[in-house]
Amino acid sequence: MEKTIDSITYSTNKDLLDIRLIHAYLCNESYWAKGITIERVENFIEHSLCLGAYSEHGQVAFGRLITDYTSFGYLADVFVLGDFRKRGISKHLTESVIDMARELKLKRILLSTSDAHGLYSKFGFTELQNPEKMMELNLKDEGLKTDHVPKNS
Repeated sequence: MEKTIDSITYSTNKDLLDIRLIHAYLCNESYWAKGITIERVENFIEHSLCLGAYSEHGQVAFGRLITDYTSFGYLADVFVLGDFRKRGISKHLTESVIDMARELKLKRILLSTSDAHGLYSKFGFTELQNPEKMMELNLKDEGLKTDHVPKNS
């Protein structure tokens, strides 16, 4: 998939991704992936449906859909670089991911966010309808060698 809106090109071509930029943002600026290694970033890029947004200066945004390509997706690691915020890029990036999910005929997309409920609710995301059915296994505190994950994530 590739499209250009307001001089920003959105593409699923992984060859265009600036892995060092993605790693630097997630490792140093995000609240959800502080300290993540570049090896983990490379691994999740390899195993996810990724979408980059590009200006004439290079990559300005990123997001990925962790998916089985059949029924389920998890939207993760969405960010827009500071100088490019407030231009509708996160909106177009999210729209593009949802369009791809519809093409794949996915039945559900989940995400977790601490600060972007307003953005995602515009696309129909809601709180879990049946949270009592959801469970999690949290492995971050087992003493395994993992990336730093804030305790309140």
